[in-house]
Amino acid sequence: METNCHEHGACDRYSKLFSEYNVHLNDEKVSAEVAHLIEKNRDKYDTPEVLNTLLGTVELTTLQVTDSQESVLKFVEKVNKFADAHPELPHLATVCVYPNFAKIVSESLEADKVEIACVSGGFPSSQTFLEIKTTETALAIHDGATEIDMVLSVGTFLSGDYETCADEIAELKAVCGERALKVILETGALQSAELIKKASLLSIYAGADFIKTSTGKISIAATPEAAYVMCQTIKEYHAKTGTWIGFKAAGGISTVKDAVDYYTIVCELLGEEYIKAGLFRIGTSRLANLLVQAITGTDEKPF
Repeated sequence: METNCHEHGACDRYSKLFSEYNVHLNDEKVSAEVAHLIEKNRDKYDTPEVLNTLLGTVELTTLQVTDSQESVLKFVEKVNKFADAHPELPHLATVCVYPNFAKIVSESLEADKVEIACVSGGFPSSQTFLEIKTTETALAIHDGATEIDMVLSVGTFLSGDYETCADEIAELKAVCGERALKVILETGALQSAELIKKASLLSIYAGADFIKTSTGKISIAATPEAAYVMCQTIKEYHAKTGTWIGFKAAGGISTVKDAVDYYTIVCELLGEEYIKAGLFRIGTSRLANLLVQAITGTDEKPF
């Protein structure tokens, strides 16, 4: 791998990038900072207004091995019916599906302003050829995807081949064009705050429009600590460049309390205007119903 770095000049390039930020983070210190931030600030965000806002951040997701044309159509019809039944509530941010379902979603989704996201590029492992990743992404966009969620090549990243990781992100961003590209870091596999920060920086500088915690397909998914590090990175990048990068928490976020915790982290670090701009998302298959129930005070399960 050392030879590879010398061949591409990647070591020097990314060493320089990482040296411009504080990447030497202590995991215990990060955990303590997160716990303090949530304990100090959470109560002020546990409000009906925030619950409404959270509903508008939801990327309603179905990524099951049992998904079919029929099941995805029923999934979309629920989104349509909810929008018709509750015009007073925020619309969902996104419907997120596998690429082969982009067409049926684009043909059947009637709810206004709801984006169509597809996981692409060999999701969830990212273990396939770059040519397959770019083709899959292009096909999803052709069929109606308005956003793409790709997975960082985690094994390649952990081996230190940052150049290959960055090139893949840049290639998929080129295919996406103006459509948003979200890069999933799979933070549970990265394990340390330092590696999460480095992966965040690499993804942002390679062209990510959003950075996302997890696929939800490994045992350790989104954590408040990972969200904290990623949002701190976004804040520092904005301070240097004036550009905002979006943040998506996904994987294992299944309670209203979890959602408020993540909202607290994002709002305290990045601000309310960041959230209002649509830059904060939550990927989930379960949380939406709980938010609707908490907002309406009913046992309604629209999704």
